[in-house]
Amino acid sequence: MATTALVAPAARKVPGPRGLPLVGSLLDAWANPLELMARSAREHGDVVRLRFAWLDYHLLNAPAAAHRVLVENAKAYHKSPNYQGLKIMLGQGLLTSEGELWRRQRRLAQPAFHRDKIAGFTATMAACTNDMLDRWEHDQPETLDVHAEMMRLTFRIVGKTLLSADLEADAKPFGQALDVAIRWANEHVESIIRIPPSIPTPKNLRFRRAQRLIEGVVMRVVEERRASGREEPDLLSMLMESRDETTGERMSDKQLKDELLTLTLAGHETTANALSFTFYLLSRHPDVLRRLRAETTGVLGGKSPRLEDLPRLPFTKAVAEEALRLYPPAWVFERVALEDDEVLGYPIPRGSIVAVSPWVIHRSTALWPNPEGFDPSRFLEPDPTRHKLAYLPFGAGPRTCIGNVFALTELQIILATIVQRVSLELVPGVPLELDPSITLRPKRGLPMTMRANVP
Repeated sequence: MATTALVAPAARKVPGPRGLPLVGSLLDAWANPLELMARSAREHGDVVRLRFAWLDYHLLNAPAAAHRVLVENAKAYHKSPNYQGLKIMLGQGLLTSEGELWRRQRRLAQPAFHRDKIAGFTATMAACTNDMLDRWEHDQPETLDVHAEMMRLTFRIVGKTLLSADLEADAKPFGQALDVAIRWANEHVESIIRIPPSIPTPKNLRFRRAQRLIEGVVMRVVEERRASGREEPDLLSMLMESRDETTGERMSDKQLKDELLTLTLAGHETTANALSFTFYLLSRHPDVLRRLRAETTGVLGGKSPRLEDLPRLPFTKAVAEEALRLYPPAWVFERVALEDDEVLGYPIPRGSIVAVSPWVIHRSTALWPNPEGFDPSRFLEPDPTRHKLAYLPFGAGPRTCIGNVFALTELQIILATIVQRVSLELVPGVPLELDPSITLRPKRGLPMTMRANVP
């Protein structure tokens, strides 16, 4: 691509807020990045230049702009340096690696997420959910932190489906360690002066302890599998048995650990967030909940859902999709431009950080009628006028989330199982606070009350 054409005098200047001297919009980003991005899109349009101190940050708010970066010219962009915290936390897994390493690992992991594999997982998803509901009904807690419960549930499901291991006993310490690690990774990226994790500050020491616990759980599963000598039709066996196409060597322990950490995190944390927001929305919209329960009980009659049931549960899927639209766990995708580019007629200089925010695009009045409303029926019939990338909770292009079908299937199975048996209601007076860090999650959990449904 010719650079001169991209920086010619005819190129349009990218609009954006002036911000404060020296720091630009950095303080606004620290205070509330969701509000900053939404306001910038409303006031300045499809491509916005934000200045964070010395850093140029281009926010792309139109599906066509997202398509240029994530699909059409994806090779000209890599993950941004803001993924450095995750790279320290997870290593060189699918989420953070680039180039040939990423392509090789994607090829190796992809078969674990094929439809025939997922069909075999649905019974496990439903069984784990029913186990959780049995525990709730036995314990009769006054309130439940639904976010913590969903984290515990999806962690167990990932362990049993992808690793053939029951990690129920590890769920609480793993979840606590994950909270520490995610918070550290996010603060590390946001820091103007990034202190290396090897420096023994109190925060770094807490992070290292959390990291050791997380890695220890994963590698214990690997060691137990090796000691047993058994083979399972799961992701762990696929990765352990894989060989490099050129050298014939097996994956190193470090690479195996990095991939398992990445897929364990991505496979349960984002789904737990999505479920939490779904139950929050259902509690606030009892009409939607009634319609959802009528569909699930009418089709399933109290039995656990299977993959073959899902086509007969279109509203259940629409509820999950609408919750993902309003509260996408992957709320922003960031890239760094490897070369000069042009997006919708605006120049994107080499080295610029470029961001596509599903949070912003999913709430655009130009793309969605009543965008702030919770209306699952909008997903019951396809809208041929809507750009394909007006909805991108799992990203787009070659780096679309490898587990997108797994996650959407899991959301439907868990939703259909829970709403048949219990009702979850928000604790009065407790507002939902959002934590837009590495993923979008409830900041202080999600306290709800539970009551069993009368057949």
